[in-house]
Amino acid sequence: MRASEYWQFCLEHVREYNNSYNFFAGMSEDAVVQYQKEAITGHRPTWKMGSLGGKRAGKRSRGEFRGSEWPTDDPFSLLGETGARRPGHAKTAPEGRKILNAQRRALDALGLEADAKRADIKPRFKMLVKRHHPDANGGDRGSEGRLREIIQAYNYLKSAGFC
Repeated sequence: MRASEYWQFCLEHVREYNNSYNFFAGMSEDAVVQYQKEAITGHRPTWKMGSLGGKRAGKRSRGEFRGSEWPTDDPFSLLGETGARRPGHAKTAPEGRKILNAQRRALDALGLEADAKRADIKPRFKMLVKRHHPDANGGDRGSEGRLREIIQAYNYLKSAGFC
């Protein structure tokens, strides 16, 4: 049968034809196994996983990655002061840091001064969320706008590297 040919069967003969049809007929067992293996990825080409597209650049120890072209991002300060950041990722400035207007507005939304310490931001955020959340106000959604403002301010400060 060619692709352009069509056979028309009654329902009984369709069932008989389908029961006798074997896609793998005439294939060796190795060819069947290869087909099944390729079916896992939908018969699409794949590449080895890992850095550098699967090419081995030689073994490196974990310590060699620090300060190299693969710095790690540590937004929650899990690595402490040694935690590297992405190039261009905002870092917290020392005392006397330059505050942008958007950062100042975010700090104001949380009720903090421009010289607020990193350790002051998260507790203040948690306290304000508990105060303005509708569940804490008996379901009253009157301060929902204020809650959104607080959450947006905290998320901005977090993305800017303040907390």
